[in-house]
Amino acid sequence: MSGLIAFEPGGYQYLPGGFQYSAAVTALPGWEIERARFTAPVPLEQGFALLEAHLASLERPPTALCACELRSPEPMTEPVFIAFNRSYVQPLERWGLFRNDANPVARCNLCPELDKPEGPSFYAFSYTVPAAGRGLRHSFVTSGAAECPDRPNYRENIVRLGETSPDALADKLRFAIGDLEARFAPLGVEWADVLETRLYTVHDLHHAVAGEFGRRGALAGGLNWHLVRPPVKDLEIEIDARAVRRELVLSV
Repeated sequence: MSGLIAFEPGGYQYLPGGFQYSAAVTALPGWEIERARFTAPVPLEQGFALLEAHLASLERPPTALCACELRSPEPMTEPVFIAFNRSYVQPLERWGLFRNDANPVARCNLCPELDKPEGPSFYAFSYTVPAAGRGLRHSFVTSGAAECPDRPNYRENIVRLGETSPDALADKLRFAIGDLEARFAPLGVEWADVLETRLYTVHDLHHAVAGEFGRRGALAGGLNWHLVRPPVKDLEIEIDARAVRRELVLSV
């Protein structure tokens, strides 16, 4: 995996990914990452406007945006997913974040099993602010990692495609965790630095949690499980991790 690239206008570094998102972000010295979640998902266009207003209220530019958390109605085929992503990056391009198919902003995009949104929506976002006091040793957010490499032709590379037996799900989870861990070394972090790990799936993975997360020392902060599906059809599992010192809830 490529090394970190500094995005000075935002106060952070990012690990390159596809055009739609980076693999992870970490704050530059003097900055730290903060997260804000909406009380309920809001339509994508409204979400961009609300997050821009929130950043302005903190006297931070739009380029401070470093991670987005989205919710969509249903998993998409890969061509539909690519088309959605091309639309999604347009506001980022206007704000000076997305240039020449390079995108510093990390992301997850999940599909709720219950209470589905009518269309693509914002759930939460992260951004940089000046570091206050001692702060964290590492302030970072990763994008979601699933049971296939994060590159085109997802379906051709999905671990145990179409299988949802306990054994298959354990293999899928093992791959997703390995993909996530591959981002830790470039970020300079380890599991002890993670303050929250999130698991996104509609499947029962109780049988694999202790073996896969526990043996890595990845459960010190618990496991935040969301009953959702990954955004691309035939994917069953996604995970991500972060360490932010302050989180806010924005009423909508």
